[in-house]
Amino acid sequence: MGIPPKPISPAVQEAVEEIMRVYRSLPPRPSIEEVEAAMAVIESSTAEEELRIQEVDRMEKSPGVPEELFFVLQEVKKNTVRLQSQEQRREALHVVELDKRFQVFDELIQRTSKLVSSEESDEGDEKEGKNASFGVILPRIDKGLVKKDKDEKKGELDLPKGLLNVPSIPPSKSEIPSSGGDADKLSLIQVASLIETKAKNGTGILDLRGKLMDQIEWLPLSLGKLQDITELDLSENQIMALPSTIGSLRFLTKLDMHSNQLINLPDSFGELSNLVDLDLHANRLKSLPASFGNLTSLADLDLSSNQLSVLPETLGNLTKLRRLNIETNELEELPYTIGSCASLVELRLDFNQLKALPEAIGKLECLEVLTLHYNRIKGLPTTMASLCKLKELDVSFNELESIPESLCFVTTLVKLNVGRNFADLRALPRSIGNLEMLEELDISSNQIRILPESFRFLSKLRVFHADETPLEVPPRQVVKLGAQEVVRCMADLVAAGGGSSRPAERKAFWFWLCSLFHRRSKKHNKGTGFTSA
Repeated sequence: MGIPPKPISPAVQEAVEEIMRVYRSLPPRPSIEEVEAAMAVIESSTAEEELRIQEVDRMEKSPGVPEELFFVLQEVKKNTVRLQSQEQRREALHVVELDKRFQVFDELIQRTSKLVSSEESDEGDEKEGKNASFGVILPRIDKGLVKKDKDEKKGELDLPKGLLNVPSIPPSKSEIPSSGGDADKLSLIQVASLIETKAKNGTGILDLRGKLMDQIEWLPLSLGKLQDITELDLSENQIMALPSTIGSLRFLTKLDMHSNQLINLPDSFGELSNLVDLDLHANRLKSLPASFGNLTSLADLDLSSNQLSVLPETLGNLTKLRRLNIETNELEELPYTIGSCASLVELRLDFNQLKALPEAIGKLECLEVLTLHYNRIKGLPTTMASLCKLKELDVSFNELESIPESLCFVTTLVKLNVGRNFADLRALPRSIGNLEMLEELDISSNQIRILPESFRFLSKLRVFHADETPLEVPPRQVVKLGAQEVVRCMADLVAAGGGSSRPAERKAFWFWLCSLFHRRSKKHNKGTGFTSA
């Protein structure tokens, strides 16, 4: 028969109860995901700080600035970087410190449990759990309890109700929203925690469009853990840099980074070999890494509204690219390798500084839309005759001096805009009538005075703009009657021998043309309910 347990003194019981009251009053314990996220933020912040310090060290002194003043400037910049990094790490450091305190409490609770067990039995048997004498539960805190805590808190991190809820962690001063608009946005540590959770759950889509606090200018290195993700939306934030670990997202097919503050892309960006849809418009990109050419699965690429002055030669490797938008940049030329992008259907180059197109543009036999609005182009390459599927060409607001006759071999053209080339463009190609599918033509604000005789063959022309163009043949009064009236007038003109150079015949022709216009104008006004003046 065993020895009965030794009675516990009231003083011991009171001490144990006091310990448990203190333990229960502690703030919520950070989950494993939160601690891992905090560590990721600290690591990333430290790495980012080192990179920025190195950039400051590489600064070049401007002429005329004293050496000592330049040194002070560098120190000011370095300390600003350190201060920003400290602010970004503050919340993460709080989580790590909180976790360390809990580890100390774990050890103290375990010691209490052992001490109580030794009081209960002379044999020193350890009895953990509920003590019959106390009526107090002493928790056994070990790795198993931590794992259970992790499992219980998994659900708290799911979208969309609350991407992360850490009520016990006060936000740093720099992350307290100044207005209601930022109240629901995520702090850096919350983003890191979300990444940890999504990485463990194997989520395929992550949408953070406009959800990051404005103070977040970079993403943690742990972003590379999202190896199973297929779609990532980080648009409409203030991100200035992507971590090098983004290259680990090998299954990523769609990435939207539009409307951020990206200055450059890491070399590892080229490792996203499965990327099909990439939107980088409205950033501050000045160049693309050479590795960009490794994105051989790309079909849709938007680089508009950046500061690109040159494109890498490796662009030609993107043989599956169908849509390329490079509007509103600072490009002065296109790489010759553009001709290798044989799948291109749509190419938009508006609002750049292009002076010419490479001859290789003629290799884009699948091209249907080419827009060059607002550039400095003086002429089009003759190789454009090979663009056998081209339907829309916009070369307005350029410096065009002529349009090559070879363009008229592109019989698939439906829309042609050569307007507003101002004093430079004085004639249309003589064989423009070959463009039998043409429906819209704009020659506004040019110096064209006579339409070619072949104009009469444009039987499908429905829209014809010639504003601010001093047309004489046909007269402007005919142009006002509509596109088809212009076509018919040119047909009548040719039939009547309007090309004669002899004065008597020319005078007779103009008399006939005026009477023809008068009859058509009268007929047109009658059909619309107006009377001719």
